[in-house]
Amino acid sequence: SDVESQKERVVTEEEWLQKWEMGNIGFHKEQGHPLLQKYMDVLLNGKSGLRIFFPLCGKAVEMKWLADMGHSVVGVEVSEQAVKEFFSEHSLPYCEEPVPEISGAKMFQSTSGNISLYCCSIYDLSSSIVGKFDGVWDRGALVAVNPCDRQRYVSLMVNLMEKNSSYLLVTVSYDPNKHKGPPFYVPESEIKSLFG
Repeated sequence: SDVESQKERVVTEEEWLQKWEMGNIGFHKEQGHPLLQKYMDVLLNGKSGLRIFFPLCGKAVEMKWLADMGHSVVGVEVSEQAVKEFFSEHSLPYCEEPVPEISGAKMFQSTSGNISLYCCSIYDLSSSIVGKFDGVWDRGALVAVNPCDRQRYVSLMVNLMEKNSSYLLVTVSYDPNKHKGPPFYVPESEIKSLFG
């Protein structure tokens, strides 16, 4: 199958941190993602005051958009640099505190309280720490997760979702024999088997 060529590929946490340090972040969109703008209604479903989760959030500008609309945004990102850049680029004051349940983790929260970004491995999170969400904007997380960790990632996402939540997922389609990833190629059939 097509995906065999990527199956064994593993990108370490250190490699992700290095991408941020080197500014090798072609995945970051300064103007926000056009697909979120297009499908915002699907995510929000006409509701206000939602809790929205951004897995592997980087410094996504959409976090500020949604917070400005009155939603509560929670993100997780392994790079402290990315988290701090998010707050500084939007001139948002924040406070920083340790996360008692996760060794070495920090939580950065806007002083307005509506944006909380956890700096740790996504696999250290659980609903007992971050609660459950009405919406998930997965703009580059599933395709960044190592192929061997996909099932673990999806199990966590499902665990973090409220009963009637919306999950917006962006993937990329290409010939996986020509690019080793990330972003990894996740065929639609695999998305269906992962999420059910």
